[in-house]
Amino acid sequence: MPERKYDVVLYGASGFTGRQTVEYFARNAGSDVRWAIAGRNCQALEAARAKAGESARSVDILIADAQDQQAVDAIVSQTRILLTTAGPFSLYGSKIVDACVRFKTHYVDITGETFWVRDLIDRYHDRAAADGTRIIPCCGFDSIPSDLGTYLVARHIKSKLRADCREVKSFYQIRGGLNGGTFASASNAQASGHSARMREPFLLNPPTTNAKEAGKLDQDPRDARFDVDMGAWRTPFVMGVANTRIVRRSAGLFEQWREPYGREFHYQEYQKITGPTARVKAYGMLAALGMLQATLKSSAGRRFLTRLAPKPGQGPSQKTMDNGFFRCDLVGIAADGRKVFGIVSDQGDPGNRATVKFLCESALCLALNANQLPGGHQRGGVLTPATALGDVLVERLRKAGMRLETSEQGPFNGPAV
Repeated sequence: MPERKYDVVLYGASGFTGRQTVEYFARNAGSDVRWAIAGRNCQALEAARAKAGESARSVDILIADAQDQQAVDAIVSQTRILLTTAGPFSLYGSKIVDACVRFKTHYVDITGETFWVRDLIDRYHDRAAADGTRIIPCCGFDSIPSDLGTYLVARHIKSKLRADCREVKSFYQIRGGLNGGTFASASNAQASGHSARMREPFLLNPPTTNAKEAGKLDQDPRDARFDVDMGAWRTPFVMGVANTRIVRRSAGLFEQWREPYGREFHYQEYQKITGPTARVKAYGMLAALGMLQATLKSSAGRRFLTRLAPKPGQGPSQKTMDNGFFRCDLVGIAADGRKVFGIVSDQGDPGNRATVKFLCESALCLALNANQLPGGHQRGGVLTPATALGDVLVERLRKAGMRLETSEQGPFNGPAV
């Protein structure tokens, strides 16, 4: 890649999540990273820069509307890495990705819009792969805990048990708030008519692995039941329809590269419910999730929820974000029945605090650790966090205070974080 003026440009930096990325970079990027912020509103970007403090005072501001290809090109051509938080990504991300592929600029975002990711794969994977350009969507809470957690568990089974990984299951516990951008993306996915497409179990798999028939272990769960492997009640997880597709793409890509998780690998995830009234809570949460999904399917329901939800640019309070947490417990089952347990967890609202950490550390992997990335400099394409960043991101997240562990003794005990 020819020399560029910037290592990283943060696009969408004046939005709710974008402002947090500016603050994170100001605290953590260090003097070796040349970075700038970008968006369409100069005044809002200046406010975001000022809020980030003295270390961001000299950071450049770049202006471009996401729909203006010429302006987007002018920004993308100046940077090695483009980080964007401007969603819904199916509305505001396509021209940015197009520019990144043409200018061989690495790309990370926080989308969970898997129908759009499928379009990116179809349009850009082959060219980005040939050029060694890493296009990495889903680098937020969608879908790094699921993807990296599964990667660690499956590799533990392979390297330490010397066995194939037959199945991995993830179990989430979360507390946090909703921001307006997340709701807008979910609402747009329904309104655009892509919800049925998103339910395809192997939507994102590469061609050599996307034709296999979905079995019981691959279908999205719809019930509440007690899971004997985790020792807890479980229900469908609200983000499972996105996360599972990313994990399956990782497994498919590793299979293409002759580094498979296992010959017959399956992945599924759930919401974990504990406590003396877990069964009652599980059925209650199942009913609530069904009502939410039904409401989002109708235009009247979406209008109703829009009145209640935060607007784009808005989000939970600092206290809500500070008091939030997430915990992802995993159980991997080897072909011979042996089990490996994993955990990915952190303090802070998962949709905001954790998402910002995931996204920014993903960009910093590309900026600072390019020589250690899996696959070497030649690996490119529309990738996943595990296939693009792997152990490099695991170690950066650990150093940033996040817990990522595997063990043959489990499940992990203790509080949620």
